[in-house]
Parts: sequence; structure tokens; C-alpha cells
Amino acid sequence: MNRTGSNPQINPQAAVVVIIPARYASTRLPGKALIDIAGKPMVCWVAERAQAARNVSRVIVATDSQEIFDAVHSRGIEVALTQQNHASGTDRIAEVAANLPDVEIIVNVQGDEPLISPETIECAVAAMISELANPASDIGIVTSWEPIESVEDLLNPDLVKVVLDENDRAIYFSRSLIPYPRDAAKRYGTPDAALRNRPELLQQFRKHTGLYVYRRDVLLEFTSWPPSRLEQLESLEQLRALEHGVGIKAIKAFTTSTGVDTVEDLERVRELVR
Repeated sequence: MNRTGSNPQINPQAAVVVIIPARYASTRLPGKALIDIAGKPMVCWVAERAQAARNVSRVIVATDSQEIFDAVHSRGIEVALTQQNHASGTDRIAEVAANLPDVEIIVNVQGDEPLISPETIECAVAAMISELANPASDIGIVTSWEPIESVEDLLNPDLVKVVLDENDRAIYFSRSLIPYPRDAAKRYGTPDAALRNRPELLQQFRKHTGLYVYRRDVLLEFTSWPPSRLEQLESLEQLRALEHGVGIKAIKAFTTSTGVDTVEDLERVRELVR
């Protein structure tokens, strides 16, 4: 993939925009973006956390719903109404990013992360600014990871694992157990047994979290490509980038994220807010 150089005349902070995709339809929690948390719609919590990141100058909610648009706009948060037929949140933010020609860095913050750490956003953006300053860098995406703290989480296919090299560059993402603890699994019979007998092995694994910082040109090119073979096999969009040779760097999240996918997640977040 060809890398377009960064513009040294653009102030990096002024060129960083967070776009939060928020659709009304949700399989498990319909209208999730508007669910009330301590008197405020969830997506507004996300936007305010993103606004607290010191190296971000602008936050936009991108939605296909007039109801979400009105709720966000009424709270003084910038919002854009997008097409309804987007296949993913990434396509939705790309529609908005296409109309921001002076922006170099686009941050995709998920609309169901009401307690995302502003410091995590800051660290990921700082990493991308550093890569833009290096003409030899081929990093087009910066994302984040967290430690995995239980065997149940590690073996859960809904929790995505990422393998990094010594330079924090992503080698692969998977729903499977990677890297596979071969010797320990042979000794104890199964990976499950190995991990329960040797809990220190958990330190070898990382959970991928859904924060993405894109070079704008990479984002727009990425969304022009059709879904790739590995992406479709694992149902992981980020594999499309790896298959096209886009470098992905992963930084450690400042704090553990608390995404809202289920009623139980929602109650946990409400309790944390209280």
C-alpha cells in the first residue's frame, strides 16, 4: 500500500477528529445508543469522554437515526446524519471523513463504550502522530489492547485476541486461542487444563479492544476494498487491513474498557456511574 506523506503545515491536534458511529438498530439491545445512563443517552457519555481527550479537537457522532441525531444535537454535541445502508460502523465514519479533507487523523470510538478512558484515546492518537512524523513508517492504524484476566475470557470466541511483535505491531487477530500454548497443552492434556494449572500463562495473551485511530487516507482506501478472505472467515474487519499490507500498531489501554452489549453489561455500567 502506498503511503501518502503527512502535511507538516497541519497542526496535528487540529487535524484529529473523533467520529462515533451510532445506529439505532441493535440485535441484543435495540436503540442502544439512546439507553439512559444516569439521565444521559449512552452515546452522549461516549462523546463527552472523547471530548476530554486533550489531543482531540473535534468529536462527531455519525448516525442513521433522526431520533439519535435529535438527542445528540439537543445536548450541543456535533452530529452528522448518514446513509442507512452501511455494512459497518467503519463505513459510516468513512462517509463523514470523506467530507473532512483537511483532517489527517480519524479516531473511531465505539458508541457502546460510555466509560472509555480519555487517556487511552490520547495515547493512541499520540502514537499515530508519532508514526506520521516518520516518513519510513507504514503504520496506517493504531488500536488498543488490554490484559486478559480469566481463562473464561481467553476461551470466549466473542473476545478477540491479538498477537503483537516486539515493536507492538499486530501480527494477527483471532477469536481463537492465540498464541497456542503447545507444550503446556501437551503436558496437561488440553489448553483449558494448562491455563487453569498455570495461570501465569495468561500474561502471554492480549484482548483487542475496539478503538481505532486511522490515517484518513488509509480509512478511505480501506472502506473501498471488498471484505477479505480472512475477514469473512473470522468475522473480523481488521484482518482486511492486514491482508492488504496495512501496518497496525497496538498500544496498551490506560484502563479496562466496559462495553455495553447485554443487559448485564448495562447494569454494570450504571453501577459504576453511580
